[in-house]
Amino acid sequence: MWTARLSRRAALAATIAGLGLLGLHVGASAGVQPAAARFRLLVFSRTAGFRHDSIPDAIAAVRALGDQNGFLVDATEDPSVFTDSGLADYSAVSFLLTTGDVLNDSQQAAFERYIAAGNGFVGIHSAADTEYDWPWYGGLMGAYFASHPDIQPAVVHREDANHPSTDSLPDVWVRTDEWYNFQTNPRDTPDIHVLASLDESSYSGGTMGDHPIAWYQEYAGGRAWYTAGGHTRESYAEPLFLQHLLDGLEYAAAVADTLTAL
Repeated sequence: MWTARLSRRAALAATIAGLGLLGLHVGASAGVQPAAARFRLLVFSRTAGFRHDSIPDAIAAVRALGDQNGFLVDATEDPSVFTDSGLADYSAVSFLLTTGDVLNDSQQAAFERYIAAGNGFVGIHSAADTEYDWPWYGGLMGAYFASHPDIQPAVVHREDANHPSTDSLPDVWVRTDEWYNFQTNPRDTPDIHVLASLDESSYSGGTMGDHPIAWYQEYAGGRAWYTAGGHTRESYAEPLFLQHLLDGLEYAAAVADTLTAL
């Protein structure tokens, strides 16, 4: 199992090199999709509020991760896919830089049934700035966005060295991003496992004191994983952030060899 993960990390290096050659300006995979996919991922990036200019870079990076690591990626901003049949082929759904009210009542109900059937969710950055009036989604997310200071470097402390999405990170990780403050502390929710937290003394504008920045949980029959990173275009060319994201996607999809570390 660990050999398989190491081979995927070698593939990640090829992904990063390929993204550099493409200049991170493509919106669809330029590679050949694998013949026997390990799983299928839906990337949903609809916005009804602020729209990040990093969305094309993020989609291109996730497509490249899929090409290099044997999973299929479909990207859409069309909420009509959120039906029982429309979601049936996916092991996980990622809300990638979504904002605002992006699903209607029937689409929300279909997504709740999808998670209850044992599937996975990945929230990236402003997924926490989405669907404030849907309490079930708030529970899935773990916390809603409150505010953020200017983009700046900060120190991230790894709290869990055993989870696949953080086992490759250093204990002290310095990176630049837009650092969210949250309305509540996800650590106060018993089922949420914090993966990494911010050192508020390392930057300006933190308001939480204890400041989780990535976490996961089992929720309502399925799995949920969230990282607050990924505001900047540069995030999607960072080797450590891409590894963090790849293993989070695979955790949500319940890929067996990424679950051996749990």
